[in-house]
Amino acid sequence: MATGAAAATIPTFLSSSHPSPLSKLLPFSKSPTFKPLFSSSSSSSSSFLSLSFSSSSSSSSSSLPSLIARANTTPPSTTTTTTTFHGLCYVLGDNIDTDQIIPAEHLTLVPSKPDEYRKLGSLAFCGLPSAEYPIPFVDPSQFQSRYTIIVAGENFGCGSSREHAPVALGASGVSAIVAESYARIFFRNSVATGEVYPVESEGRICEECSTGDVVTVELEENRLINHTTGKVYRLKPIGDAGPVIQAGGIFAYARKTGMIASTAP
Repeated sequence: MATGAAAATIPTFLSSSHPSPLSKLLPFSKSPTFKPLFSSSSSSSSSFLSLSFSSSSSSSSSSLPSLIARANTTPPSTTTTTTTFHGLCYVLGDNIDTDQIIPAEHLTLVPSKPDEYRKLGSLAFCGLPSAEYPIPFVDPSQFQSRYTIIVAGENFGCGSSREHAPVALGASGVSAIVAESYARIFFRNSVATGEVYPVESEGRICEECSTGDVVTVELEENRLINHTTGKVYRLKPIGDAGPVIQAGGIFAYARKTGMIASTAP
């Protein structure tokens, strides 16, 4: 356990006063709407990652052929830094569950094995109904998706508690999810695994973005810029979860801060 100045940097939800590092990661509430977990007063001096996203069906003003044509064009270069994500977005609706993210028959894949981790990435969102989402998230011949940012609606990640869900998204190349709200277990697993940044939007962005839009998520500014439409949206700060995800997950963060011993080289 870290002492002195190092101990002061440990987020309160990981302090030794709690029986489990994960036990206070998310508030348990009967409310169906996920509440903002972390205060916006978190220190801005740390290189925290804050993302937001929202999603829904494509705008009714966009025809399916035009969406497919735009999505099949050569994507812009994808940029990822500790504070910014830039690339194509994939837009989803409400109540996207873990069976749609990664169906149960693929849970035998072991993420710690590189080949099986890559396979998980190729299967991300393979459970989505093709009638509603005709543009495949991952092309059949590829292991990763061209879409690096997910924009979704309410209750993203509902369903089972499988950690394979955020792992599959991370393996597919997704850096951030911007949703209106999350299922608390999916949010917890995203932080614990360090695979993706689950950020909440302040409005229903999913109804104003379309699959294939070029977007930038700026964590320090807590905003999403849609370069295709020219609109800017406010995002909620991710707070103390940011450095945990940035470190690579809860155990990597615990080693980095001295909460547990580092593994031998």
